[in-house]
Amino acid sequence: MLKNIVLASTFIAASTASFANPSTLNIYTYDSFASDWGPGPKLEQLFEQQCQCDVKFIAFDNSVTMFNRLRLEGKKAKADVVVGLDQSLIEAAEQAKLFTPATVDLTSLQLPVTWQNKTYVPYDFGSYAFIYDKTKLTNPPTSLKELVERQDLRVIYQDPRTSSVGRGLLLWLNQVYPADQVATAWQTLAKHTVTVGKGWSDTYGAFLKGESDLVLSYRTSPLYHLLNEKNDHYAATVFSEGNVLQIEVAAKLKSSKQGKLADQFLQFLLSPEAQKVISESNVMFAVTDATIEPHYDQLRQQVLTEQTIDTAKITHQQTKNWLSVWQNALAK
Repeated sequence: MLKNIVLASTFIAASTASFANPSTLNIYTYDSFASDWGPGPKLEQLFEQQCQCDVKFIAFDNSVTMFNRLRLEGKKAKADVVVGLDQSLIEAAEQAKLFTPATVDLTSLQLPVTWQNKTYVPYDFGSYAFIYDKTKLTNPPTSLKELVERQDLRVIYQDPRTSSVGRGLLLWLNQVYPADQVATAWQTLAKHTVTVGKGWSDTYGAFLKGESDLVLSYRTSPLYHLLNEKNDHYAATVFSEGNVLQIEVAAKLKSSKQGKLADQFLQFLLSPEAQKVISESNVMFAVTDATIEPHYDQLRQQVLTEQTIDTAKITHQQTKNWLSVWQNALAK
């Protein structure tokens, strides 16, 4: 009898411990995604209801810092899933050999480009643009070349070494200008650049304080002001050369011990409820035809038909070379 009681007590204790310590899914991401106003907390709540697990977001300053940490950690990475890479980092990610294909159905994807890569799962997209106040700047530039050359425009952008947005401009400029003219273009732009900031938050904040006429951001940024502040003063440039496409992706690490749970989370990111949370919180477009909000849905359809510049095939070595040109040009 005593033996049975001991065995029963042991079983109950083990069951209680198991219930108290559910499977944990560790997710590396960038700080704004995991912030109180970002999609992270809502996604965590929604997914935990489905998986009966514990979701833990581990945030970094930006996606570049996050990726560099992953390369340093290698097989010892604490993450099961990474959320916040974009297509310009995929080639470098492939070289790092840190990720593995997911069991995920991509048939619901609707993007400006065809996507079949199951290792890197898109969860939102947009395009880079320069944002300006329509009440203050009545003759905005209509091309990237005009923006670079007009010395009457005060410009702020982000450091391409630390910001994915800044890296977008690096790729953009190198797609528009011939190689032998890129350094001169950077020097010309530098003459009317107010500052090159570390990340998006501080640079956009400086713009809102009136420190520049234009700031590098996203095509969707005016939607934030319209829907959250009821302010329709802000607009985004649409350049004749095309705006650079950004597709944010999530991926499962090879070293993850939660493979099935990671697959489940990646599939969850494409669900209508997750897409709505991500689009509205990240102020980006849904990667499926999920209904988000009339302004989002209308602008998304417009962007799907606009000329965009896909940088997915740009190699890591090319990016490194272009960074060197940028640094040398600004040092002169």
